[in-house]
Amino acid sequence: MLYPRPLEALLYELEKLPGVGPKSAQRLAFALLRRDAQQNDDLAGAIRDVKAKIRPCENCGNYTDVEICDICASPKRENGLLCVVAEARDVLAIENSNEFFGRYHVLGGLFNPLEGVGPEQLKISEMIGRLGPEHVEEVILALSPTVEGETTGSLVARALEKHGVKVTQLARGLPFGGDLDYADQVTIAGALRGRRELG
Repeated sequence: MLYPRPLEALLYELEKLPGVGPKSAQRLAFALLRRDAQQNDDLAGAIRDVKAKIRPCENCGNYTDVEICDICASPKRENGLLCVVAEARDVLAIENSNEFFGRYHVLGGLFNPLEGVGPEQLKISEMIGRLGPEHVEEVILALSPTVEGETTGSLVARALEKHGVKVTQLARGLPFGGDLDYADQVTIAGALRGRRELG
């Protein structure tokens, strides 16, 4: 064993995080060792709190610490415009563009039968249920330009066909195969402005 057991255990847990390989885990672990105990207690408390207190918004699925998120509760948001994203983290990517002022709907993933995600696992029926009450006129599909994102977009567009709403998708300034949350703000803003109608 190269490191003492507690440090080995920390490295093992850090490497489970997305994007953290062995070198990054070592840097993080040694940074934590250099911090004082109170700073690490604060970090541990924040991690516990986020798991205990953060939950999906009952309306849109975005992360919140209350029943209805701030975006859904805001009277300043446009009711007729609904932006459909795969994951809650994508909401932040769109918000950071400062180009969208409507509301969101988080599907909870992308269609991927190999990973057990079929149409039933996606929150498509919940999205349909919001159309009338929120007077939705346009649904923007803001899904990552991947095979899974394209397939999910087609599923959502088909589900919306008989509901008389305009369905658009982000312009293809976003690279095919990329993840939405990695795109920069300018690219997302341009994609929102250049969205096109499907069908």
